[in-house]
Order: sequence, then structure tokens, then C-alpha cells
Amino acid sequence: MGFMPWMVPSVLIVDDEKHTREGLQQALQEHYDVSVAGSADEAFNLMEAQEFEVIITDLRMPGKSGLKVIDKALGLTNKPAVLMMTAYGNIESAVEAMKRGAVDFLTKPVQIDRLEILIQRALKTKTLEVEVKQLHERLDEKFNVGGIVGHSLKLAEVIERVKLVAPSKATILIEGETGTGKELIAQAIHQASPRAQAAFVAVHCAALPATLLESELFGHERGAFTGATERREGRFEAGDGGTVFLDEIGEIGPEIQVKLLRFLETKSFERIGSSKTMTVDVRLVAATNRNLEQMVKEGKFREDLFFRLNVVRITTPPLRERVDDIPVLLEHFIKVYSKENGYEPVSVEPGAMRHLQAYPWPGNIRELRNFAENAVVLRRGGKLSEFDLEPKFRGETAPPPSMLTATPANPYSVEDNEKRLLREALMKARGNRTKAATLLGISRRTLHRKIAQWPELDVVDRG
Repeated sequence: MGFMPWMVPSVLIVDDEKHTREGLQQALQEHYDVSVAGSADEAFNLMEAQEFEVIITDLRMPGKSGLKVIDKALGLTNKPAVLMMTAYGNIESAVEAMKRGAVDFLTKPVQIDRLEILIQRALKTKTLEVEVKQLHERLDEKFNVGGIVGHSLKLAEVIERVKLVAPSKATILIEGETGTGKELIAQAIHQASPRAQAAFVAVHCAALPATLLESELFGHERGAFTGATERREGRFEAGDGGTVFLDEIGEIGPEIQVKLLRFLETKSFERIGSSKTMTVDVRLVAATNRNLEQMVKEGKFREDLFFRLNVVRITTPPLRERVDDIPVLLEHFIKVYSKENGYEPVSVEPGAMRHLQAYPWPGNIRELRNFAENAVVLRRGGKLSEFDLEPKFRGETAPPPSMLTATPANPYSVEDNEKRLLREALMKARGNRTKAATLLGISRRTLHRKIAQWPELDVVDRG
């Protein structure tokens, strides 16, 4: 059972200093159900006996440290939010706590006002996570919608909108960059609608020239044009009673725009080569990665058609605005491709994940999916560290020159080239300076001197 906002939140304070933990308990107990523990082991026993929404733990304690409390808490089914307390100046340990999964940290002596703000923020985040999870469960259970992965607020807003508009008959326009999952959202709308048992028909408009697209949508009679050797029903006819999804709607030409407008107004059409008017009952969902409003201003898209399509608009967020979803999406794709290829799943080290979350992902989810498949095939159950990532994922604007190939037209200075060679060697050696020096053909002492000269080149020594 997850945290419900109307319940009194339960808080666990873990600190070996009796005065500190009892003082915090007294300060918080008016608004929270507060328990205290004097050690990590005592906290473990309490966590097994009851659920907590928030755990506030000291970092340095005799025996097991607060980092162990974080690990234990985040291994629970109902993961509590963890706040770390640390002495002033011990920032490195606080950063390590955040890497382990703590949502924030406070320096001692603790300011109660600041603590209460962090608790409320943690509870709000936890409530949002519960709501998103419940939305997923309701959609999956009731509508059998799979494949929508993530728990960010941006995604939750899209899912909630799907839930609201799906039962209606309204035409829907899905906007978003390439690779943001627009067709998946269209499928979710169909599955969540009363039409779920009928056909979902997808047409990728940009893949067909105007003459073929017209035939694809409306069908044709035998002999209607060269090559029409038999009658063929169009996609609107095939989707009768269901949903027709028109992807890349901004790519259709003026003639098709006119016919599509008439269809939206009357739900009727004629096959090419026929004078017989046919009427169908379809729900139209269109998608575009272009700015249709701008195209209307430029005279490239009919304004009346735009208004017909834009009854309800859903915008799929780019992956760079769903940074919190990158780890869960990556884990999902790794599991899929590992199972598909019969390999053990790849584990992504924290350093690599930080780079992946900082990368802008211009290809969005499609690019992330390709990255995951590549990692599974090449690593085969190994670990993926920051040293295994391509330069673009590490924020390098251009790949460093090869250590084996001369580059006469190199635009960089001698100093720049030397730095880049040193950096590449250290990356290839995974931070092992002895191996890096061997790759460069220099002594370890010389390498140390160069790193002292240019500290920005240094990476963690792993050897």
C-alpha cells in the first residue's frame, strides 16, 4: 500500500546522538508520525516492522553508516524518500549519498524550517510517483496499454490526457519531435477507447507520394489508373468502427488536404474511379513533428483542416525534458534486447548514467532504444562505464584524433593535440595511468607531470 496524501506521514529519524534524534522528534511530531533509531541496525528492524514515507539519517554512525541505511531503504518494495544529515564541510559524502539515492541532504546543526521544506518536497514527489504508478496500472489493467515507460511528471500529464480524451469521439492531434512515441500514444488512445476491439490502422503519410497516398486512404476501383488491376479498399474503409492514425500529417499535399477536410466534415468519401459515396465511422488521430500553425501562416497547410484536426491536442515531451525517465527507459530496453538476444542484462554504472542523463538525445526514445540494443549486443552482460561511452555522450563536441593516425589538417594547436591524446589514452585505459603511459609511449612519471600541468585531464585511476 503506497502513501496516501490524507494519511499522517510516517518519518524515521536515524542518529546515534540521542540529543539530536530526540530534538528532531520533538520538533516534527506535531505534524508527523515520528519514530527514532540510534543505529543502522535498529533502523533496519523498524523498516521491516512498518512502512515509512521519509527516512532522515545521519551519515557517520558507529557500525553501519547512513549509506547502508539508504541502500536498505531503497531496496524495500515501498521505497521511502531518504534525507541525509552530514556535518558541515563533508560535502563529498553528501554527494555520494545522493548517488546512492538520497533525495537531498542537510548540514548539521539541522535547521528545522529547512528540514520541514525538504520533507514536504519529498512527500510531494512520492505522491506524484504513486499517482503515476496508479495511472499506469489503470491503463494497463483496463485498456491493456503496454510500452509506455516512465514516471516523470511530463509523462504523467500525457497519460492523464489520454485517459480523459480516449472515451470521446474527438479528433486528436499529437505533436512532438521525431522519436518521442507519438504512435504509441495513438495506440494508447485507441486501446483506452470504446473502439478498442476494432482495428487500429496506421498510415505513414511521408512514406507515400500524393497519388499513392490518396489510393491508400480512400481505395480505388479496378482500372482507375495504370496498375490498378483490382479493386482495393482504403485505410478509412478498413478502419470502419476503429481508429485511423495518420502519422506526419504535415507532409500531405494540397489535393489530399482538401479530400481529408471533406472526409472529416462528412465521414464520407469515394474510392478513386468510383462515383459511389461511402460513409464510415472512424476516429481520426493525426501526428506531426512540424509546427502546423506556422505552416498555416506560410500557406503550406489549410487553416480549416488544421482547425478540424486540432480539436484536442496532445504534446509528447522530448526525452531531454524527461531526464528522470532515462534510467527506467534504459533498463526497460536493456531487458527487452537482452531477452531477445539471450544475453545477460548490461548494468549501467552511475558515472555513465550521469552522462546519459546530461546528453540531449536529439533522436529521443528511438535513439535511446538503439543505444540500449547496441550496449546489449556489444557488452553481453558486462558493465557499461563512462569510459565505454562514445565521445558525444561525454559532451565532447568532436572525437579526439586517433593516436595511430596523423592528421595534417588538424585545426588544433600543439598543446590542444597533446591534451586530446592524453585524454584519449586515459579513457582507453579506463583511468589506469600505467596503461595510459604505455599506450602513449611515455613514462608514468611524465604522464603524472602532464596531469599535474593540466588537472582537467585527470580521470579516476581504476588500475
